[in-house]
Amino acid sequence: MLSVSDAEAIILNLVQPLDDQRDTEVVDLLTADSRILATPVTSSLDFPHWDNSAMDGYAVRYQDVQHSSTEQPTVLEIVEEIPAGYQPKSTIQPGQAARIFTGAVMPAGADTVVMQEKTHRQENRVFILDAPKPQEFVRHKASFYQAGTQLLPAGIKLNAPEIAVLAAAQCPQLSVYRRPRVAIFSTGDELVSVDQPLQSGQIVDSNQYAIAALVRQSGAEPLILGIVKDDPVALEKVITHAVAIADIVISSGGVSVGDYDYVDKILDSLRAKIHIRAVQIKPGKPLTVATFPSTDAINEPARCGGSPRCSDWRRVSPLYFGLPGNPGAVLVTFWRFVLPAIKKLSGITEGWEPVFLKVRSHDELRSDGKNETYLWGKLHLIDGVYEFHKAGGSHSSGNLINLAQTNALAVLPIGKTLISPQEEVQVL
Repeated sequence: MLSVSDAEAIILNLVQPLDDQRDTEVVDLLTADSRILATPVTSSLDFPHWDNSAMDGYAVRYQDVQHSSTEQPTVLEIVEEIPAGYQPKSTIQPGQAARIFTGAVMPAGADTVVMQEKTHRQENRVFILDAPKPQEFVRHKASFYQAGTQLLPAGIKLNAPEIAVLAAAQCPQLSVYRRPRVAIFSTGDELVSVDQPLQSGQIVDSNQYAIAALVRQSGAEPLILGIVKDDPVALEKVITHAVAIADIVISSGGVSVGDYDYVDKILDSLRAKIHIRAVQIKPGKPLTVATFPSTDAINEPARCGGSPRCSDWRRVSPLYFGLPGNPGAVLVTFWRFVLPAIKKLSGITEGWEPVFLKVRSHDELRSDGKNETYLWGKLHLIDGVYEFHKAGGSHSSGNLINLAQTNALAVLPIGKTLISPQEEVQVL
């Protein structure tokens, strides 16, 4: 049985990031939030575009005011007022100054700005009461960015700061990677959909809803294939279809060793290579990870609305995740293994690995020590220090209820059976 770290390494090694021209699309800047930039961006603009003032004050020649003081102020003639957006008309001569405002273009001849708090104005004259530093409060052209050089690299997620930079650089459209396509289905005769009456012995299929939400939150596109009964023929048909339309396929249930767990057998029959069959993790030990032979893309008019783009996306070896059926195990294994795979596939060049923090535990945490154990709870910021509070109730993989409103998983490594209150614990 594989360790968690070995399983993670295998999975991330199997993922082939989107990097082909056919994996990209052009989007408007207003809809580019959270997308992955596919090509580097350069701009023809310098930043700042011109020398400008960083302060409300007076544009002056440094040599005129370098000896100014309250006792011996320098008196200059005000020859122009320059608000933001105005092109200066004057050239500042010895003994002259221009009233200037934040962001306004520096006039020719001036090289320094004296902030208005260190001046006194009388009609068209200004008294400089303190000597500034040379070139103080001047933002020089191209000091932030030089035109023609790389502005943003490919492979980054576009958040608000990047969107602002692209807007300032006048990039109304840009090339981003398409969203990874993730097919999702649940297996089991006992499963019913949320709108069906619940009979004795049946279970509502919450897994496909949870997985779909997680996939959307990761920036990928979920393709919901519904519930599949424990029938080998039906399962093989759905898996074949899922592999043909998706980059990643996620099933829940049917990967254990019960008489009705057919997934691994069907994967073998479809010539899939099974890389992982079980992992030393609790919950989530019966985890299957497989890849399929690369296939040509197929057009799916019903799913794609007839769009020709649907048949034009690059085919790589699809990655299959067979998750356990218990809802707690589904969420834990998704966060631990599937989410990093989706992030890497999406084209992000770095930062797809799970993020762990060392924090203080508020509660006693216990494990049998046989598997790497994940307990769910919530991080609280207490006096500037993060503290993990374990969720109340049972931490059975079948108990979905107490997972609600949690935001962290405490990790007890193999061999660690107890973490005492106030002791340090690693959390995902």
